[in-house]
Amino acid sequence: MRIAIAGGGIGGLALALGLHRRGIACDVYEAVPQVREIGVGITLLPHAMRELAGLGLQERIVAEGIENLESVFFNRWGQFIYREPRGRHAGYPLPEIGIHRGKLHRILFDAVLERLGPAAVHLDHRCVGAEQDAASVTLRLQDGGGRSLPPVRADALVACDGVNSALRRQFYPAEQLAFAGINTWRGVTVRPPILTGKSYLRIGSIETGKMVVYPIVDNVDGQGNQLVNWVAEIQRPGAAMNDWNRSGSAEDFVGIFAAWRVDWLDVPALIRGASHTFEYPMVDKDPVPRWTFGRVTLLGDAAHPMYPRGSNGSAQALIDARVLADELAAGEPPAALARYEARRLATTARVVETNRTVPPDFIIMKADALSGGKPFAGTVDDVISQDELRRISDDYKRVAGFALENVQPTPG
Repeated sequence: MRIAIAGGGIGGLALALGLHRRGIACDVYEAVPQVREIGVGITLLPHAMRELAGLGLQERIVAEGIENLESVFFNRWGQFIYREPRGRHAGYPLPEIGIHRGKLHRILFDAVLERLGPAAVHLDHRCVGAEQDAASVTLRLQDGGGRSLPPVRADALVACDGVNSALRRQFYPAEQLAFAGINTWRGVTVRPPILTGKSYLRIGSIETGKMVVYPIVDNVDGQGNQLVNWVAEIQRPGAAMNDWNRSGSAEDFVGIFAAWRVDWLDVPALIRGASHTFEYPMVDKDPVPRWTFGRVTLLGDAAHPMYPRGSNGSAQALIDARVLADELAAGEPPAALARYEARRLATTARVVETNRTVPPDFIIMKADALSGGKPFAGTVDDVISQDELRRISDDYKRVAGFALENVQPTPG
């Protein structure tokens, strides 16, 4: 059996490692001509770390990132709403890690080169479509200049080519991105540690402006400063959709946060302190009835693009990769692909819907609604109990698959 993987992102590389571990040959076809450490931060929740630990990568990842101690929620006036311990500090057997996305990608990419060999990775190869017959699937490929490359045959093809997947478009040609007027900007800023230096912060809500802030590199300059990742979000009815990963300007949005200054964080200074700012739209797609079409299936964002809330997109892609590798090890495609879909489609659809309606920052939205959108006269306990906020948090963890009772180490 030989599997073709279209896309060398987190999901595609994890699938390659999982297939190799099970003795299944595969090739990765990646559109970029060169792999570079680009992007901003990513948080790896315990169920994501379970999958990465199962691939033998936990030690490398922990060494490159910061282990989160706590998650803390504040309203836009900097008033405390809720705090909970995270990862091993909350009793999980695995840590929760903040890390630069480019470093995570490099760890996965280097592991694929080490274990599968360079010949298994084909850069500057974009999969633009596929045809299949009863015995195999044939990939149509192009280089970065749009020139056709020789077609490739495989026993199965897995589309790991992201939210704008060309292969998904082949099966759902009329599908559109779901954009609800939420735009985001992201950056990383060198600055002193905030709160514990291991705190994941959510401040405000998308209706009036929201910030997500967490560190990804400790002592980045040898003077005790950290590299701090931040995401700014705002929902505006009728707003034009931001471009994808394009350089943006702080002046386009910093005014939303002009008054966001408390003794432990100056948000405008954090934003303006970034060397580069990138803009993104917050989009997803409605769940589809199937991912598998004969010898072709979808994985990760190509299968279930979701709002980037709750740090859960990468985790779901990693779980997809492990489940699909298990099914391919248990039998021939296309039956293995169909079993994978049966195990994962409904579960991820629930996460997509929950990220739209009741994401983790629903904690802040709920407190804001109960206070009439005004600062608390006393404390948050005057409007909602900590037990009720904990219930909201625990409900999300159960839907997303990382409730404490669901996360156990995968044997290495």
